[in-house]
Amino acid sequence: MVLFTITLAKEVFLMLGFWRSHKEYQSYLLEKILPFFESDKDNVLQYEKSLSKLYILDLDPLLPLLAPYYSIVGAPAKNQPELIRSFILMSELGYQSVTEWVEKLRYNEIFCIMIGLTKSEIHQVGTYYDIINRIWLQNPELEYQFNHSLHNFKRKPSKKLGKNKKQPPRHPGIIQKFVDLALEGKSFDSRPEILMQQIFAKIGVAPAAKDGLYGDTQKLAVSGDGTCVNSGGSSYGIKECDCVKNGNFKCDCKRRFSDADARWGWDSYHEQWFYGFMEYILSVYNKDLKCDLPLYLRLVQAQRYDGVTAIVALAEAKKLYASFNFDSFLGDGAHDNYATYQLLHKWDMKAIIPLNETNKGNFKFPPPVEVTKEGVPICMSKNLMIHDGFMKDRCRIKWRCPLACGKIDSCDCKDKCSPSDYGRVVYTKPEWDLRYFTVIPRGSDEWKLQMNKRTASERVNKRILNDYKLELAHARGKKRTFWWSLVHSINVLLDARIKVSGFSFIDLLEEKLLQAA
Repeated sequence: MVLFTITLAKEVFLMLGFWRSHKEYQSYLLEKILPFFESDKDNVLQYEKSLSKLYILDLDPLLPLLAPYYSIVGAPAKNQPELIRSFILMSELGYQSVTEWVEKLRYNEIFCIMIGLTKSEIHQVGTYYDIINRIWLQNPELEYQFNHSLHNFKRKPSKKLGKNKKQPPRHPGIIQKFVDLALEGKSFDSRPEILMQQIFAKIGVAPAAKDGLYGDTQKLAVSGDGTCVNSGGSSYGIKECDCVKNGNFKCDCKRRFSDADARWGWDSYHEQWFYGFMEYILSVYNKDLKCDLPLYLRLVQAQRYDGVTAIVALAEAKKLYASFNFDSFLGDGAHDNYATYQLLHKWDMKAIIPLNETNKGNFKFPPPVEVTKEGVPICMSKNLMIHDGFMKDRCRIKWRCPLACGKIDSCDCKDKCSPSDYGRVVYTKPEWDLRYFTVIPRGSDEWKLQMNKRTASERVNKRILNDYKLELAHARGKKRTFWWSLVHSINVLLDARIKVSGFSFIDLLEEKLLQAA
């Protein structure tokens, strides 16, 4: 066992060169920043948040994860944790251009120290893109061929869909097909971004969960929502035909595109078409700590319906976070379909999804009792009955008489109903109609309380898009767009960890000065 460990460490060294441990980096950072703090305190204070975030960012879990993707022959890669740390600092300080950032490092010694390097050791621009290419698990030859080949030209659609109107699924029944695959245990591991997702899980989600930011990971309420991400590439492409020479300036011939992955999609919030991608994020809201936390990231084509992406995202997230238990799922009206309810029911997850306005009142099967369009039973006096819990052992929802529960003062049907002081009791079963008879009844206080958490996904989207300015990087292609989304999401989690813990790197510097005195 000892021999195996030594052999493995040697192979890792050959693959990645020297990997400075997290503890060594922390000591290095304190030692190198302290003289600057003594001589120019205000200059260091302006980077208090950045220093604090990098100090707690442990990159050690990435060593065994990345090692298999580096060759054991040739010159070893150098300073890989420092390179990843550089991306995090770049995102934190609001730099969008790698070229501009590398130039900045050449003239700013504090930034170099924060990364863990000297000025002579800073990476070249190409090295930044090399690591992105390396951890994007797509066949490089196929990727190159796809990006440099001609593609069909698609004009921006002229018809607008209206406010809060989603693009419908392109293929009828596609959600049910994905649900069937998920229930059969089919794997979705062929995606090229899987390693990036694992990186996010290791250095982003795992430490945050350990700090208690996600609350009880055995009872997670996850919210799912998509957000529009504009591409940095042009939707017009580059013509290689002779149509312009022949006087045809509006041809639809195939073209080359700087972002061959981008597509046209409908932005229902801004009521406009956009060219780029749809990012679907699973998020968690910690009510006690008031934190909005990203959990899982997925980048899909712009026209992809959220209801379709949700199935794949949940299946992938459950496998990625096998030690977590997903207790409930919160989504908007785009997730309101029987296939999704079927999947959540099989996975023992509570569905907290509002009814889609276009489908309200349509029961799959007529219920055996009179109910409202939200699935609440109506008593003889036409009053809404009162929710009294879910009986998990018999898989049914209990409802009681509103008079007996003190919700109404009188009832004309008291003598015709139940003579018991406990009042009439009615049961509804989710199996009658999973969409209407949800485990947490629609309209109940608990439903409203849980539904309020759904906006966490929208706030996380806002942080990545607006606060960290994802689109200003003008990234082209799914690979780089996803990478920047991942980097910004790690910063969002670091922000939350700093906020909750109250940790400050400046306190450590002050303590060092006191010890020296």
